[in-house]
Amino acid sequence: MTGQRQYDALEASELFCPTCRRAQPVRRHLLLVLPTGNKYEYRCAACGTPVGAKDDTDASEFNSILSGRRLK
Repeated sequence: MTGQRQYDALEASELFCPTCRRAQPVRRHLLLVLPTGNKYEYRCAACGTPVGAKDDTDASEFNSILSGRRLK
């Protein structure tokens, strides 16, 4: 992998929370399933404050919904 592509698969485990005023573990929440991929939000595991977001380019979930197949 080169350049930007190697960072596409990163998942945050801790991010700075402005409410807690320190780095905290985060939980990823699915916001939208789009034809171009999914949109996720990272929230502080301690207080629930949104602290970041991520878009991916995996459209398989959207295609599964359109075809009526259940995801595993």
